[in-house]
Amino acid sequence: METEFCKVERDGHVLTVRMNRPERMNALHPPANFELEKVFDDFAKDDDLWIAIITGEGDRAFSAGNDLRYQAEGNKIEVPKTGFAGLTSRFNLNKPLIAAVNGMAMGGGFEIALACDIIIASDNAIFALPEPRVGLAALAGGLHRLVREIPRKQALGMILTGRRVDAQEGRELGFVNEVVPQAELMAAAHRWAGLMLECSPMSLRASKEAINQGLDKPTLEEAISTPYDAVKALFRSEDLVEGPMAFAQKRKPVWKGK
Repeated sequence: METEFCKVERDGHVLTVRMNRPERMNALHPPANFELEKVFDDFAKDDDLWIAIITGEGDRAFSAGNDLRYQAEGNKIEVPKTGFAGLTSRFNLNKPLIAAVNGMAMGGGFEIALACDIIIASDNAIFALPEPRVGLAALAGGLHRLVREIPRKQALGMILTGRRVDAQEGRELGFVNEVVPQAELMAAAHRWAGLMLECSPMSLRASKEAINQGLDKPTLEEAISTPYDAVKALFRSEDLVEGPMAFAQKRKPVWKGK
C-alpha cells in the first residue's frame, strides 16, 4: 500500500515499519495512526510475514506520542480502535513485535514500545509517561502495561512524576531488552528477528498467545489448562512434524508457518 506517514520495508518474513514525521519527532496525528492501523492489519493477515519491527525516522525520536501541536491547532483528535500506531489496543496479534527505539519515546511513543514484545534501545533513548505534566494520563496502555512489566513501586515512580528514564535505566528496570549504540540499533533489531526466525513461527505465536491470555487467568492451573487457539493451530501444523524430523536428521528446520 502507498503510505505517507510511515515507511514500510519487507525483507523475507520480516516487516520493518518506520514512523515518518521527523519534523514533529514522529508524533502521531489521526492520519498517521489510521495509516499505521492499516499497515498492521495487513501484517496480521499476511501469512508470509512473521515478525514486525517498528522504529522512528531520524535519530532524535522513536515517537513523541500524540501530536499535541496538531490538537492545539484546532484539529479533531481521533484514534483508531487499535490505538496509537495501530498497536496499543491491538490485543489479538500473536506475531512477535520488536520496538527499535531511537531517541525519545515519550507518552504515546513509550506506550507503542510497551505494546511490543521486545524493546531494543539506542544508547540515547529516553522513555517517559509525562502526561500528568500536561493534564492528561497515559490511558493508551502505559499505566497498565508498565506496572505489569516492572515492579509496581518503580512503575509508580515513573508514572506519578512523569520523570525521564534513559536506556540503561530502562534495561535495569526490566522493560528494555538490550541497549546498543545508535548506529547499531537496526542491526540489533534484525539480529533479534533473526533469532526468532530460527524458531517455528507457529511456536512463537502459540507461546505469545498463551502468555498474554494466561496472565489474565486467576490461577496458574487455569492458565496452564486453558485451550488457546494458537496452540491448537500449532498442533495441527506442518511445523510440528518438521521440527522433530529436522532434529533427528541433524539439519536446520525449514519452517512453513502453517
